[in-house]
Amino acid sequence: MEDADNVYAEAEHSAAPPADNTAEQQSGQRAEDLQGQMDDFLGPNQDYNEEEEERKYYRRKRLCVIKNVVAASVGGMLTYSVYLGLLQMQLTLQCQYHCCAAGLLQMQLILHYDETYREVKYGNLGLEDIDNKMLMGINVTPIVALLYTPVLIRFLGTKWMMFLASGIYALFVSTNYWERYYTLVPSAVAIGVAIVPLWASLGNYITRMAQQYYEFVHYKEEHVQEQKKPPKGAFHRYIIIFHSVFYCIFHLSFVFAEFPMVFFLNQYLYDYNHTLYNVRHCGSDGVGIISGLNKTVLSRLPRSVNLIEVESALMGVAFIAMITFLALCGSAYRPTEEIDLRSIGWGNIFQLPFKHMRDYRLRLLCPFFIYSGFEVLFAITGLTLCYSVCSLGLEVLWKVVGLYGLVSSISSTLSLSFLRLPRPVPLLGGAALHLCLIVVLFIWSPQPRNPRVQPAIYILTALWAVGTALNKTGMSTLLGMLYEDKERLDFVFTVYHWWQAMAIFVVYLWAWLPMKAKLSILLVTLVVASLCYWIMERRLARKDQYRLPRIPRPRHKVKGYRYLEEENSDESDSEKSEREEPGEERGEDSEGHGVHSLEQEEGEGNGARRRRDYAYEQAGGREEYVQPSL
Repeated sequence: MEDADNVYAEAEHSAAPPADNTAEQQSGQRAEDLQGQMDDFLGPNQDYNEEEEERKYYRRKRLCVIKNVVAASVGGMLTYSVYLGLLQMQLTLQCQYHCCAAGLLQMQLILHYDETYREVKYGNLGLEDIDNKMLMGINVTPIVALLYTPVLIRFLGTKWMMFLASGIYALFVSTNYWERYYTLVPSAVAIGVAIVPLWASLGNYITRMAQQYYEFVHYKEEHVQEQKKPPKGAFHRYIIIFHSVFYCIFHLSFVFAEFPMVFFLNQYLYDYNHTLYNVRHCGSDGVGIISGLNKTVLSRLPRSVNLIEVESALMGVAFIAMITFLALCGSAYRPTEEIDLRSIGWGNIFQLPFKHMRDYRLRLLCPFFIYSGFEVLFAITGLTLCYSVCSLGLEVLWKVVGLYGLVSSISSTLSLSFLRLPRPVPLLGGAALHLCLIVVLFIWSPQPRNPRVQPAIYILTALWAVGTALNKTGMSTLLGMLYEDKERLDFVFTVYHWWQAMAIFVVYLWAWLPMKAKLSILLVTLVVASLCYWIMERRLARKDQYRLPRIPRPRHKVKGYRYLEEENSDESDSEKSEREEPGEERGEDSEGHGVHSLEQEEGEGNGARRRRDYAYEQAGGREEYVQPSL
């Protein structure tokens, strides 16, 4: 019995473990569950696809670049729509001066020209003299733009330069609320200061976006991942497409600039029988702009409150343009790159446009730059006024200018032929078209007050717009293609638009010349420009060496920039890798062609090399002869 009792006791003891052991097991299980949840949370996600996420990331980057290009194009289009529309509405056929007012100007007509309007609204204010001073400020100031544009871009950067320039255009609009000498003339001078920096920044911005888009599309390529020099012509496709998109949108500014004329001013105009009553000669027989145009072109004066409403609408659009540049346009460069540009010294920045002029490619393109300024202003001041308005009256002005802008916008897509055709074809094709039109205009003199020439006027305007689109888009695209290896093209586009400003100044001076003299100047310039461009392409085909200046290295030990690391440089990583490639160390470029630098001409001794390095670090910049490959 005792043995049986002991057996039952042991069985009960083994069947019922202590309560403390059960609690410990439960707490351990909870700890294991918690640890498992933490491992699941912190551990690698089984559903995460790194390649897919990387693809989505670069897709967002590409969309951001497209957004930047469209925003910059729309911002430029709105800025010039307001500017051209206001000038057309407010200034007048004192136009022998006024139509030369800016880089891409329309004819400014109506209010200030009308003698009754000036006497009733402004009395003895001297509005004609104020207008002349305004045009002098707008046309003369860009002559010195080659001196201050690099400094402004150095100080502000590309994006902020575009924003500031659009703000200056908005300032010009705001001064028209109170038209006085001390408001209109200073704002006109500010417009003249902003023209070249704005266009240099826009050209550089669009080209820079094309370079970024290529990197985001080909992010898997080895040379992109290692930030080495891309293959020759890698950026060409995107440079062509982006500049075409920009000019397709920008040329619509001529269309939108006609809205004040269509919806407001047309109802106040006399018909052509009154305005052209004393006009005797048009076209190639004419002298000046429109000799004999009636001094009263308004049938009745517009109310001041209506003028304020129109100017307020234009002011609102100007603010939208500013916000577009500020909020929708991303930065062209990283902040450290902008700081590096500022740290290389004012003197070096000042010299860079002149150093770029040593490149024979840029020198041979200068006649085309000049013609580019001539032809668009001739379309506005000569073709539209001396042929169209002189024959059909002011009431068709908005139709001719709107047609010119619309056809220019559509024809800008023709520059996409760069993708398939040889490079000279689009540019020389536009030049050939303009050559034929100049010859036709030289022998054609339409009669005043002759509505039967209206179809011919529209055809000539449309054809000239096609040539303008090929010229403008082709020239900007060509510069981007020739200087694709340079990440900063501010200085190249500065040279381009400075020569355009010089051409505008010449048009400002030739206003009183006979039309045949103007056409002769235009014809000679076009022939010289085409010949120089052909010579440039021939030299490139022969692989002639050209001088390619580079941005000097920044001086890091400057007060205010001490936080920068020693290896930071304004040179891009692609330029560094290009400089460090074995081919270049042997005196060859990436394709085996010889590279001759100014440093090699000075000697190859160690002492000379040390002296060159010291001079380079102090302020120097290196200029190299580069053997191109096409």
